Parts: sequence; C-alpha cells; structure tokens
Amino acid sequence: MAWAIEESRAAQLDWATTFGSLIMVVAVILVLAWLLKRMRLPAMSHQKGLNIVRQIAVGTKERIVIVQAGEEQFLVGVTSQSIQLISKLEKPLSQEELETSPFANQLTQLLKKNAK
Repeated sequence: MAWAIEESRAAQLDWATTFGSLIMVVAVILVLAWLLKRMRLPAMSHQKGLNIVRQIAVGTKERIVIVQAGEEQFLVGVTSQSIQLISKLEKPLSQEELETSPFANQLTQLLKKNAK
C-alpha cells in the first residue's frame, strides 16, 4: 500500500515537472518574440543594391516611399495589403536635394509633374 502511494506521488511529480517545463519554454518563446518586436529590425537593411531613400506616412498603415534600386529610383505606395508602383523617377534625387528639402515638398513636386 505504501508502495502504491509512493508511486502515485512520483507520477504526480513527473507530471508537475513536465507541465512546469512546458510553461517555462512557452514563456521564454513569448519573451523572445516580444523582444524581437520591440527591436524593430529593418527588413531591407541587408539588401544589396536596394535601399529606401525616403518615406512619409499618409495614413495609419499607408506610406509613400522612394526606393533606390541600383541607379534608378521609384516612387512606391505601400499599404498593409499591397505595394504599388506610382512612378519611376526620370531624374533620381541627388543627396543635396534629399538633405535640403523635406520629402513632402518633393512628393508634391513629383505629383504635379506627373499630373501634367
């Protein structure tokens, strides 16, 4: 009888250890996921020849972005569901233009040129 009680306690201890270990692993995974989300690592930082030159938010999840691919630059609209090419820039923006005038002014000028 004492042997059966001792075996029952050992089985309960095994279940408790297994369940505790499972909870610990899930907690570690959740903490790591939270840390990665907080770090906000740029997705395109390691892409050779592809670079985001400028971007501006036009909504909660919508952006307009100038992307440089090699020597060419593209005006791109980005939403949570899609990425749309708005225009290929005929004359890529120089570093001086990017540093001196705000992106909103550049965007307005580009849209006026394309509307003509």
